[in-house]
Amino acid sequence: MTKTENLTINMGPQHPSTHGVLQLVLELDGEIVVKATPHIGYLHRGVEKLSENKTYHQCITLVDRLDYLAGMSNNLAYVLAVEKLLGIEVPKRTQYIRVIMAELQRIASHLLWLGTHGHDIGAMAPFFYAFRERDEILFLFEMVCGARLTPSYLRIGGLAYDLPEGFEEKAMEFVNIFPSKVAEYETLLTKNKIWIGRTKGVGVLSKEEAINLGVSGPVIRGSDVYWDIRKAMPYSGYKDFDFVVPTGKNGDCYDRYVIRMEEMRQSAGIVRQALENLPKGEINVYDPKVVLPPKEDVYTNISDLIHHFKIVTEGFNPPVGEVYSSIESPKGELGFYIVSDGTNKPYRLRIRPPSFINLEALPKMVEGRLIADVIAVIGSIDIVLGEVDR
Repeated sequence: MTKTENLTINMGPQHPSTHGVLQLVLELDGEIVVKATPHIGYLHRGVEKLSENKTYHQCITLVDRLDYLAGMSNNLAYVLAVEKLLGIEVPKRTQYIRVIMAELQRIASHLLWLGTHGHDIGAMAPFFYAFRERDEILFLFEMVCGARLTPSYLRIGGLAYDLPEGFEEKAMEFVNIFPSKVAEYETLLTKNKIWIGRTKGVGVLSKEEAINLGVSGPVIRGSDVYWDIRKAMPYSGYKDFDFVVPTGKNGDCYDRYVIRMEEMRQSAGIVRQALENLPKGEINVYDPKVVLPPKEDVYTNISDLIHHFKIVTEGFNPPVGEVYSSIESPKGELGFYIVSDGTNKPYRLRIRPPSFINLEALPKMVEGRLIADVIAVIGSIDIVLGEVDR
């Protein structure tokens, strides 16, 4: 009788298909994965502890760098948490602009996911198609704030700037043409026999398992769970928009693909509605202890500017207490828990990152499958290690 032993190998952290510095320790019986153990921490930057030594306003530039493919969404989740702590509500125009940015960011994030996920499995063409449209969105972000990946555009109590001239027309042009581009992606993949063979029935996560593991975003919706924070707990004016939340039936990689494709269409529709009904008016709350007034209206010299800056940084004293606020980011529920001691810096700040929680489902999805399926499953979860490690 031949004696066999399982083989233990490392996949990552230097592996292109782990989508960052993720290490998977895989125990294999031939090509079958017996056990998968994720090892994280290679990109840990201590954002939560750093935030406790920064003022509330300074933290905005830190949260940009969590999921560095969804900076606008990170901004939104954080400023909503601080505004909840302060008990303030931003003007309607600001709410709509924030929705426009968040949904454009969702499309951009999903496009990068589509290109890299397809490339992982062996489809080269979708990568170039997806990046073509993603660049258009990044150009729009550049128009608004001068940055493409780390925008720091949202502010506590409002926005850094109003929309520049020409933005609305260019954004509307993009969302009007974008659904036809999604149709092109689907022509490449949706009925492709190789794509179906690599994704259907692969990485299955049942409804009960998804709920018990606490996953969110397309991962939980792929398992036939109707859960989207934009619908369940509307924020920033989302209740004003008409959109559909797609769900799957089988909880496999293919369902998660189909859901993200439909989400991109829905996001384009939300942006179109927001542009068509964009209110006029102010973009910031009128509170000199929260937001700097426009310099052309207030400052006559540099000493006035320095004086008011001190008011905002040193006089920014939220009430003692704690809050939790979350949004539906491209990858799922992104939440911020803040404890205030009444000073201008968070006493404690903790982040609930969707990539970290969703990664917990990986062993359940891959154990018992072929090693080649591990690549497909990682891509279908859509993780960013900057958000996992924080």
